[in-house]
Amino acid sequence: MPKKPTVIDLFAGAGGMTRGFVDAGFKPVLAVEKEPDFAATYAENFGKHIVADDIVEFCKTAEIPKVDVVIGGPPCQGFSNLTGNKKCDPRREMWRYFMDVVEKSECQVFVIENVPNLLKSDEGENIVKFARKLGYHIDGETCGILNAADFGVPQNRRRAILIGSRIDYLNLPAPNGEFSTVRDAFKGIPKRPTFQELAETPVTTPQLHIARNPTEKSLARYRLIPPGGNRFDLQRLAPELTPDCWIRKTKGGTDLFGRLHWDGPARCTIRTEFYKPEKGRYLHPKEDRPITHWEAARLQTFPDEFKWHGTKIRIAIQIGNAVPPVFAKALANHIKKHLRGESRELTDDERQLRLVREKSPVFETKKRKQVTSKC
Repeated sequence: MPKKPTVIDLFAGAGGMTRGFVDAGFKPVLAVEKEPDFAATYAENFGKHIVADDIVEFCKTAEIPKVDVVIGGPPCQGFSNLTGNKKCDPRREMWRYFMDVVEKSECQVFVIENVPNLLKSDEGENIVKFARKLGYHIDGETCGILNAADFGVPQNRRRAILIGSRIDYLNLPAPNGEFSTVRDAFKGIPKRPTFQELAETPVTTPQLHIARNPTEKSLARYRLIPPGGNRFDLQRLAPELTPDCWIRKTKGGTDLFGRLHWDGPARCTIRTEFYKPEKGRYLHPKEDRPITHWEAARLQTFPDEFKWHGTKIRIAIQIGNAVPPVFAKALANHIKKHLRGESRELTDDERQLRLVREKSPVFETKKRKQVTSKC
């Protein structure tokens, strides 16, 4: 393995995954991201090796360099419950272009990150079948669901991780013992937001401590939510302030209008609309306001010196869609040991068992969640 193994990042977004691999000693040589402002953020932090193009068009003509590792998160919206998990969503097929780059780059290892539903889909099984045809070792122990909170991210963020290796089977990493809380993440951030609008971009992460202008009704709602509470506390204490749709919805949505806990990881995933309490547990642990972009970026483990391009809304999308850099670094360190030959070698019996497993589906069909065909 070279002193600095090389990596390609596909569907790169702002570069959260690249950040983790760089911190682990990898050298990024190519990235692809179709959104121009997202690509500008990436370029600002990592260099001009990023291509701002749709990967479908990119794969038609691009010359792919030979690298050690290919990483990326094909669009999750096609598999997410939040967007209907529709089988006819064309974004479900974007894995094909990821694997096209894997094939052309002749990488030793690839890593796919996505929402857990990928593992219950035909597409997940097809990724595995295609990878095996290319000579990658991949099975049920190299694919699964990891929680970023088990690797030092102050946020419960469960994600499907698929690892394929030409070298040998590389099991998913075990939790590394790191633990971080919301209190840790918010250390040093002023209680009151200090910005109303963004300065001309790029801006650093602390410049994203953006205040909102809630209505008096919203402020009244915020004040009624106790530590760790949610919409049900609002309904109990002030039904007149509770939207009718919440009153009719007696089950589910337990994180809506929720307040974060200080002394544990954020209970819910930081998504793209974290500045709206009605979308999840996004109220500050003590202050009567939603969390700011700076606080969300800290929960996603972006460093304060990270620079961002785009509007407030577009930067929020970049933050919410990113792979937390600290989680990515844990994956990168795990892979680096594998590239160096430091991973435990399988016994002959273990290897034989895994070869037998390759003849059967990795993800049991009967456990796959049914998806709608309506579009």
